[in-house]
Amino acid sequence: MKIPPNSKFVLIGDSITDAGRDPSGEATPWGAPGHGRGYVGLVEAWLGATRPQDRIRLINRGTGGHTVRDLKNRWQTDVLDLKPDWVSVMIGVNDVWRQYDTPLRVEGHVYIEEYTRTLEDLVTRTRPHVKGLIVATPFLIESNRDDAMRKTMDAYSAVVRDLAKKHDAILVDVQAAFDELLVHTHPMTLAWDRIHPNMTGHLAIARAFLKAIDAL
Repeated sequence: MKIPPNSKFVLIGDSITDAGRDPSGEATPWGAPGHGRGYVGLVEAWLGATRPQDRIRLINRGTGGHTVRDLKNRWQTDVLDLKPDWVSVMIGVNDVWRQYDTPLRVEGHVYIEEYTRTLEDLVTRTRPHVKGLIVATPFLIESNRDDAMRKTMDAYSAVVRDLAKKHDAILVDVQAAFDELLVHTHPMTLAWDRIHPNMTGHLAIARAFLKAIDAL
């Protein structure tokens, strides 16, 4: 596996990463879903069940509703100050979504130029301080690639793919993982709003993560 034993692994993002996590973002002794009820919790469960001897510490720093602009404001405290060995960032859904669900509230829109510039800055600042970096594409659970929001999301995903190549980061192509499912499954079977996946969708994300780090 690409993540070595005794690593501290911070995963940061929006509500998809958050998924109802404990404020600590870590496992709790009282049985609460410390890592959330989403892909982070599933990744932690898989590593704990299959590689307990590796003692990998996962910290969930997802926050619902956030864009890359919000991540920039909390990057020091939620990432760098934790001194992680590995960092995973998945952001972009809200950067795109706000342009479509609240088109008149332009102050909340993060257009692709700002998205690219800000994510590039965060990755550049972080890469020298960590042993490994994972970047995951944003996604829309929509099979029609001519859909306006899907087209925009694909453009933001391309930014992430380029950053992965440029900074020697592991790429998790979440959009590709959903596209595989959408050959056989209607989008509403996975997410009523095409954004917030059910457990099947979260498992698809977790599977893509685990495959990317050679844990499957």
